[in-house]
Amino acid sequence: MAETLFRIASFNLENLDDDTADPPFEARIATLRPQLERLAADILCLQEVDAQHPVKSEPRVLRALGRLLEGTRYADFHVTAGDGATPADRHNPVVVSRWPIRAARLLRHDLVRPPQIRFATADPAQDAPAEVEWDRPVLHAEVTLPDGRALHVFDLHLRSPLAAPVPGQKAGAFTWKTAGGWAEGFYLASVKRAGQALETRLAVDRLFDADPDALVVVAGDCNAELEQTPVRILRADPDFTGNEELAARALIPLEQQLPEERRFSVLHGGTPVMLDHLLVSRALAGWFREAEIHNEALRDEVLQATDTPTPESHHAPLVASFALPG
Repeated sequence: MAETLFRIASFNLENLDDDTADPPFEARIATLRPQLERLAADILCLQEVDAQHPVKSEPRVLRALGRLLEGTRYADFHVTAGDGATPADRHNPVVVSRWPIRAARLLRHDLVRPPQIRFATADPAQDAPAEVEWDRPVLHAEVTLPDGRALHVFDLHLRSPLAAPVPGQKAGAFTWKTAGGWAEGFYLASVKRAGQALETRLAVDRLFDADPDALVVVAGDCNAELEQTPVRILRADPDFTGNEELAARALIPLEQQLPEERRFSVLHGGTPVMLDHLLVSRALAGWFREAEIHNEALRDEVLQATDTPTPESHHAPLVASFALPG
């Protein structure tokens, strides 16, 4: 029986919003639509999708995304930003699927409580512990494949390495009063990023508890490279756990199929880095055929940075092809 080929893609669109005049949204559409069409994806995992109020008193909707997808192959796809009554104003993870989405939910401190810390550099000093909450939720969508099986899609955008605020330690948006304050903020950002990854890992483990052969893909902007802490937490490779009996629970990074010189999704100050990932379960890896990173026209996020926003994203989209067994 013939195989059914399908494609899963991840793309950080970077502040997709049609309420801003700079750059004009038409310029964003002209830049992003060809990239989406080239992906030819059956499932899109998007990050940084903003939501808008149709009328001030009405709930927010994904209007900008709807306008972007208008007239494309994705125009009639199923779309979810989770189980909330209304999307967040900024930076929603969104799954766009050719096939029905049987369930979707947002994970944010559902499996991992906010860690408590006592600020070391707060000014004035604080004796009471403070909770460190994640900046964004993780989206878990269950997609019904053509053969009826469930594909579990985790769409995530982990905290950036930029130092998180510390009470009384900021002199401006990007200026710190003390080196120690900045260092503590950098530490807090690391806690947030690793915590989001841990919560995703625990959600994946629950799926494996119920079905060791679960079809799982974890996609998105991890703000971390393959061997850095957040991605290692997500992968749970037996080289990390020291237990081969846990090998079936590991997630496999598909970018490793590509030549090393092609493995980058961001250019940062002249250095190519792989911050966006597609990680899959062993069962889904058995269907894997090839991966692509569309980074040929990527511009440097530091060297090209200006005060004027640009229509393109500084993240390259990545896509993987799979063959659904006949």
